[in-house]
Amino acid sequence: MKQFTKILLIILLNIFCMNKAFTQSTETNLDQVELMKQFLGIWEGEFGNNTFFKSENNQFAGGLVSNSQVIADGKIVDSITQIYGYDNKTDKFIIAELKESSPGIELCLIWFTSERTGEIVITNPENAPFKFKFEFRSPDILEQVAIQDNNIVNKIILKKITAN
Repeated sequence: MKQFTKILLIILLNIFCMNKAFTQSTETNLDQVELMKQFLGIWEGEFGNNTFFKSENNQFAGGLVSNSQVIADGKIVDSITQIYGYDNKTDKFIIAELKESSPGIELCLIWFTSERTGEIVITNPENAPFKFKFEFRSPDILEQVAIQDNNIVNKIILKKITAN
């Protein structure tokens, strides 16, 4: 009888664990358009070495327009404009990015993987040494990390200065 009880307990434990694993892997539908609104506003962060990043993100149609600057020693060293458009086929946003310092255009995909976290992947691989992950630590604090070869190579904390 003890042997039967042990086997039954092991079977029940396995069923419980399998059910838990399936429950955790089930994707929830996230409202990407609504979640993207967390980026609205003016954000600032520091790269280090007296170099700062400032970004103003405004809603435009179903997406965003972002105008950013990299400022070193009080001087603007680069300007970046991004247009975010939602693609309902992939349930992701497509970003078209122009940099003053570069003649090319960079295309990225951005999406939320949870209500506070997400990923940015550069889609033109000839210019894609990195991918990015982001997390809203609070409504006013955003952490973004650059990842190369599965290693974090840069991290920036952005603080929301004003909301739009």
